[in-house]
Amino acid sequence: MAQLTTHVLDTMNGCPAAGMQVALYRLDGASAVLLREVTLDADGRAGGPMLDANAFRPGRYRLVFQVAAYFRGRGATLAEPPFLEEVPIEFGMDALQPHYHVPLLASPWSYTTYRGS
Repeated sequence: MAQLTTHVLDTMNGCPAAGMQVALYRLDGASAVLLREVTLDADGRAGGPMLDANAFRPGRYRLVFQVAAYFRGRGATLAEPPFLEEVPIEFGMDALQPHYHVPLLASPWSYTTYRGS
């Protein structure tokens, strides 16, 4: 069964995004069911899978990263409203892959993601 992990790197400060809050949702049609909320550890990781094999179901998911709150907490001066408040990443997971890793590289003005390993 599949599991899901994430990792966030702060490209403005050149470090892991320790303290950033992240939420995981399972998408079911028009509704989104909150599965888990975490605060990233000193390495910018959730400290374990966001979704483990016991809770996994094939389907669509959304990770929501609280980017503006994180950068404000680091002392960045952001416009109001900020350019990026949250970064939502929607993706699909099937039963054929054993591990999904969704990394995020973020600054207050840009982000990139990819299917990691």
